[in-house]
Amino acid sequence: MTPKQTAPALLTEEEAEPCTTLSAEDMMVQATAAAGFLKALAHEGRLMILCHLQSGEKSVTELENLLSSRQAAVSQQLARLRLEGLVGCRREGKVMYYSIQDPKVATAIGMVYEMFCAAPKPALARIG
Repeated sequence: MTPKQTAPALLTEEEAEPCTTLSAEDMMVQATAAAGFLKALAHEGRLMILCHLQSGEKSVTELENLLSSRQAAVSQQLARLRLEGLVGCRREGKVMYYSIQDPKVATAIGMVYEMFCAAPKPALARIG
């Protein structure tokens, strides 16, 4: 898939079916969409940007400071996220503000946070 192409949209929860009921063709369509979505997330800088955007809209300068990164690097990753339709932006004067546009992103970032960043939950004590 070239950078200008976007992956087909994933099914909504209402439309989703267990994989075993999908035809091979339908499963391929969904696997292609999922792979495109995951490729867009598969970069440390983009993941960190999305984690920060999870709490709300941020300017490029705010993201630079939060990430301790150069403006060019942050802007490059934001451009990729925008191209993929994962974030949106608005301009206020000379300042660009970015926010998460695709609701699947919030779900995915929440799952990544739980898997890799959240403090481990204490194990329940055994009785007996």
